[in-house]
Amino acid sequence: MSKNPDILRIAIAQLNPVLGDIKGNLAKAREARADAARQGADLVLYTELFISGYPPEDLVLKRAFIEACEKAVQDFALDTADGGPGVVMGTPLKRETGLHNSVMVLDGGKVIAERFKVDLPNYGEFDEKRVFQAGPMPGPVNFRGVRIGIPICEDIWGDHDVCETLAESGAEILCVPNGSPYYRGKVDVRYQVALRQVIETGLPLVFANQLGGQDDLIFDGASFAFNADKNLAFQMSQFEEQLIVTTWRRRANGWTCHEGPMSRIPEGEEANYRACMLGLRDYVNKNGFKDVVLGLSGGIDSAICAALAVDALGEERLRAVMMPYTYTSKDSLKDAEDCARMLGCRYDIVPIFEPVQGFLKALGPTFEGTKEGITEENLQSRARGTILMAISNKFGSMVVTTGNKSEMSVGYATLYGDMNGGYNPIKDLYKMQVYAMSEWRNNNVPAGGLGPSGEVIPVNIIKKAPSAELRENQTDQDSLPPYPVLDDILECLVEHEMGVDEIVERGHERATVERIEHLLYIAEYKRRQSAPGVKVTKKNFGRDRRYPITNRFRDRQNGH
Repeated sequence: MSKNPDILRIAIAQLNPVLGDIKGNLAKAREARADAARQGADLVLYTELFISGYPPEDLVLKRAFIEACEKAVQDFALDTADGGPGVVMGTPLKRETGLHNSVMVLDGGKVIAERFKVDLPNYGEFDEKRVFQAGPMPGPVNFRGVRIGIPICEDIWGDHDVCETLAESGAEILCVPNGSPYYRGKVDVRYQVALRQVIETGLPLVFANQLGGQDDLIFDGASFAFNADKNLAFQMSQFEEQLIVTTWRRRANGWTCHEGPMSRIPEGEEANYRACMLGLRDYVNKNGFKDVVLGLSGGIDSAICAALAVDALGEERLRAVMMPYTYTSKDSLKDAEDCARMLGCRYDIVPIFEPVQGFLKALGPTFEGTKEGITEENLQSRARGTILMAISNKFGSMVVTTGNKSEMSVGYATLYGDMNGGYNPIKDLYKMQVYAMSEWRNNNVPAGGLGPSGEVIPVNIIKKAPSAELRENQTDQDSLPPYPVLDDILECLVEHEMGVDEIVERGHERATVERIEHLLYIAEYKRRQSAPGVKVTKKNFGRDRRYPITNRFRDRQNGH
């Protein structure tokens, strides 16, 4: 550790906590502090609510949970009597002023300061106002002669002037613990938010971000800092746990970072793939599943999910099951087998002819005199769903469900059939994004991926027309517009909340737009019953887009 008052070594702990595992999170924090001490750090900055995990949602309403969190941090404070690094630790705290999203600053064997989050987010995936009380405007914390401002996450995103208040009250550097979830392009958004505060305060800013999957949210890390001159001081890796020690020096014009990494930030399909891989891995491992099972149909969606599962968990933890019926093509049988062979995972074939015929025979008297149609098609899907759930029950494997955002948007999925499952890694990817990500994976192995290099998704799967194969010569385009058209309409409706007239002006047929809008609304009841899945867009179904199931509104010309 530095004895020079003009040198401060700050360790950024970009770690993957498990929500509710207070003991495990404390052990992880202690290990990181010991590592930081070996590297000569003066201060370790952890992420938002690290000791509890983030976001804890209504778990913080349980008194025993809050008390356990504070006790863990108090115990951690005792560790700092060893003369090693001080600590900024995120934790929920109950005080006379209410329940707060907080940090405790630890040094010299005790808690030297507490600071509470001022600006509580209440949009998209955040609803902190339900459970937390806003704190008062904070002042800087005097840490070993350095006045450190500690705004917490939304305090630098909102309009409460928290950073300006810290600067006016003497802060020399801003250290920001964050729980900022991933969506495409989020790193650039964070840069702009941080730069605004650097410009307004004239202070350097350290942005420490959580890593890991928490249900449908992915925290991607990618922690960074800007010097007061607006130059990027360091950039940590994305989608990977990392602890780094940065060296800051005080000059006449303030503190500047002189040592820190410059990691490459993935873009486009690579970023999406790694987000989906991390989300699936953490959901399976943090919830204690030993392995996963999925239906491998020979189609693009199940193939990319199989690749994600092998990359996230390893080939030995995936069981792929082909469940052929009368309408399953020879191409699909070969493509599924080839995909499983390329990935190296277990591959089983469980025919569904007899189960489907059994259902049809049992329902014969009830269905007498009716015409065959979607009901009979859905029996195939539900037979497959039942088989996958039986394998799950028998062997303890979690079922990976494989519907993409295009299908989930318009209800092109069967409840209690292909929607069965515990988690969906591609739930927030439109169909064309699935194709693009599949092509990317065939040419790349993601960092941290456990799967093989080279082609893992047969080219024929990518090239052939997509089909549910529930009737003779069926293709998706029998029921839906071409996916490039469908996806553009859906992005307009879902991501941008555009009206029908606006979408028509983009060149789409009015009847098609109105039909897709109608399908989007009436499929809400299905989405409410779907498995959680990785959020990769700014507006996913569930946390971000909360529409009523009972809803007669339709956007027609002139509001009629």
